[in-house]
Amino acid sequence: MDEQKWLQEVSEKIKKKMLPVVKRNAGKIPYNTVDGAYNDYSGDMVGWWTNGFWGGILWQMYNATGEELYKTEAENLEEKLDAVLLNWVAMDHDSGFKWLPTAVVNYRMHGDEKSKNRGILAADNLAGRFNPVGRYIKAWNDRGDGSRAGWAIIDCMMNIPLLYWAYEVTQDPKYMHIATMHADTAMKNFIREDGSVKHIIEFDPQTGEYLKSHGGQGYGHGSSWTRGQTWALYGFTLSYIHTGNEKYLNCAKKVANYFIANTPKDYLIPIDFRQPNEPHLEDSIAAAIAACGMIEIAKYTEGADKTIYHNAAINMLKALDEKRCNWSEDVDHILEECAEGYHTPKKNMSIMYGDYYFIEAIWKLTGQEIFLW
Repeated sequence: MDEQKWLQEVSEKIKKKMLPVVKRNAGKIPYNTVDGAYNDYSGDMVGWWTNGFWGGILWQMYNATGEELYKTEAENLEEKLDAVLLNWVAMDHDSGFKWLPTAVVNYRMHGDEKSKNRGILAADNLAGRFNPVGRYIKAWNDRGDGSRAGWAIIDCMMNIPLLYWAYEVTQDPKYMHIATMHADTAMKNFIREDGSVKHIIEFDPQTGEYLKSHGGQGYGHGSSWTRGQTWALYGFTLSYIHTGNEKYLNCAKKVANYFIANTPKDYLIPIDFRQPNEPHLEDSIAAAIAACGMIEIAKYTEGADKTIYHNAAINMLKALDEKRCNWSEDVDHILEECAEGYHTPKKNMSIMYGDYYFIEAIWKLTGQEIFLW
């Protein structure tokens, strides 16, 4: 089928499905589905790291359709996240994931000053996690015992665009300095020579010395967790977009090349490129994020490489559409065969932020995207 025709068909399937899904889940902040129905993380779990992505879906759908329900639900979610801004335990390295797809996009679209204030508060908290000796942004909280004060994770490459945005709107260079110093540290310590990526790095928080890496959500130490690969290939691309520094684009390409070289022939992405053959475990989320990143890389690449990145994205998205998407309007999720991590209990599930990245990728290719990052 012609690529543009296929993209338009998928776009229409998304629009047809998402309106009834949002109507029956009004007031919720979904995480995953149970028997095809979304649960709700807007109560005790309001600080959960994925809670901004539902806002991202709502704003992407509003931008594409103009349907007011999406805008109303997005603004309600943004207000609910105020409870997170007032809870230091809930504030962590994932502030970009929470407020870029909610408050920051609302400010970009409508100039809402309350939304701008939320975004700056979140950016200041993220900047406050910066360790100036190790030149990294601290990952998870440790409840005050310092046990994880030296931990940094590759996921944070997708959160530092919040700092780039804060620099853009305030012109305070501290945000740019912190973002680029963290990116440089990540490039030096997380990216292996072959383009594979470590998930967790532990530094000495007193001296900044590199101590060791941890396996994290992949199969094990030294393995290649695919979602970590995608946080890197998309994250370094975003650092290039915001800074214009070619070293970040080159790093993103290195990771993307490794990802493409290890992609299975059916284009369905495993949880870890170095996992055992059995059981065969997939992560459709990694495929969707990788597609988003490769679409962006292709925009800044010429010649045959441009085609390689674009085609890699298209092949993964087509595989998801044909084999891993549930298009029933009676089921809340789109993507299936998603996973939190290799060793976590929840595998073969559907997680809402996978749907976000699938929609973002299709919107990029159909000219309907509002760029959140």
